[in-house]
Amino acid sequence: MSRLELVKQLQQTGVFMMEHGLAWGIAGNISARFTNDQFYISASGTYLGEMEVDDFSLCSGAGLEEGKKQSKEFLMHQGIYEERPEINAILHSSPFFSTMIACSGLDLPANYFVEAMYYLERVERIPYRHPGSRELASAVKQKAKLTNVMLLENHGVIVYDKSLKEARMALQTLEYTAKMHIHALRQGVGMQGLTRELQHDFLQNAGYKPVRNWPEN
Repeated sequence: MSRLELVKQLQQTGVFMMEHGLAWGIAGNISARFTNDQFYISASGTYLGEMEVDDFSLCSGAGLEEGKKQSKEFLMHQGIYEERPEINAILHSSPFFSTMIACSGLDLPANYFVEAMYYLERVERIPYRHPGSRELASAVKQKAKLTNVMLLENHGVIVYDKSLKEARMALQTLEYTAKMHIHALRQGVGMQGLTRELQHDFLQNAGYKPVRNWPEN
């Protein structure tokens, strides 16, 4: 894929996130792998719904290679790409309901419906570290192989997958599930989640998506 094609996909993803309530203001950053060791990430201070072609920065392990000053959280993205060579897209934002879960002691259920069982099969919590810090980047990198969805406590969320399309679906599923869970708690609705046995059978035998082989925690 050419640089321009990739950047346009990132632009479209930023618009999608804003239009679907998955991002707000200048909070958050998104990226996509360009080569094995290079990735494009939204530049510092950009509004995800109104990004131009030159609002993306080309980065690598050596830092900024081309373009505007990169998002201060580029180290967090870099660590995931280094740990997960199959990952090609990362979305970091603060959607309302998912961030509410991240700021609380609530667990996020993964047994309500099909998409939740797949995309939220494993969710990891990352204790608060200052945004953009090396400490946060290190904490994320340490757990990058254990999940594709992270709740950053008192901060937001980060999802990543093999493509921007899959990452968008994961983020939308995360927020939809969080919203459903919080509304159910508020209204006193007793949700009937599926059993662990049924979840396992779905993931292994339903043929919905390729099975992910997670390492042991």
